Amino acid sequence: MADRAQAQASAGSMAGGYPSRPLTLIVPWPAGGATDITMRMLADLASPVLGQPIVVENKPGVGGTLVGPALAAAKPDGYVIGQLPLTLYRLPHQQKTRWQPLRDIQPVLMISGVTFGILVPADSPLRSLADLLDWGRAHPGRLTVGSTGIGTTAHLGMEDILSRNGVSYVHVPYRGTADQMLAVANHSLMAGVNSTGFAPFVASGQLRLLAVFSEKRSAHWPEVPTVKELGYPDAVYNSPYGIGVPHGTDPRIVGRLHDAFHHAMFQPRHIAELARYDQELTYLNTAQYQAYLERAWVREREFAERLGLGVGQETSS
Repeated sequence: MADRAQAQASAGSMAGGYPSRPLTLIVPWPAGGATDITMRMLADLASPVLGQPIVVENKPGVGGTLVGPALAAAKPDGYVIGQLPLTLYRLPHQQKTRWQPLRDIQPVLMISGVTFGILVPADSPLRSLADLLDWGRAHPGRLTVGSTGIGTTAHLGMEDILSRNGVSYVHVPYRGTADQMLAVANHSLMAGVNSTGFAPFVASGQLRLLAVFSEKRSAHWPEVPTVKELGYPDAVYNSPYGIGVPHGTDPRIVGRLHDAFHHAMFQPRHIAELARYDQELTYLNTAQYQAYLERAWVREREFAERLGLGVGQETSS
């Protein structure tokens, strides 16, 4: 704790000259996926505002949560920042962690969010969600379905619908979007549940989108139904994200980062890149994002307890 306090004092003394060297942005997903691509563009757009390069470091695995311990261990000086997926606020309710997001991470701003869809190969005989469920019930344990990792929103959405229908299946977790979508496209998997990073695969004709987990139909694929309208009114799954820094970072540094990334996220290049993946801006400022994540923490705890997965982590050190 003394080392942490010393680092905070040092960071405060340097805040006036921040930043004086390159920054590192941790992206907890594989290189080349939708989130990686959009975050790299965002970093490129924010860099001139800050006057320093922002170097992206990929840390994929564990459902996008490896950014949690990385930020918790970093100095609170503004030189290590990270993309914050919602899974950060879910995992500590399902297993013990040395880090805790409300205690160890300071949110900066919310940027956007993703929704999810159920996909099959373009030439699959399964042409609807009903077809998929019927096949799964008729062939217990033979349906193979991929997700972006155990405990991710894609996994929970898939488990929700298949378990309601009594479908036993083989779950195949992946570290990111591209590798899972390629596995579906080449028939290594019968189906996949993924974020809207699947958009290029659908547009190129490699995959067929059966349904989406959003509140409303997508403007890109208006012919594709929502899971909600197919008889599951509470099955709406999305995953907003933003950026954060280690807890204890000087508020002036947080403000500089907020302003730089706020400028970057509203640039036409970034908005156009999000649109490729059927995403829109969902901006929240620092205080609003903090309040949102506090509510998300409570929702995720209640969800874990309802599923019998809760481990009872506290919100304070």
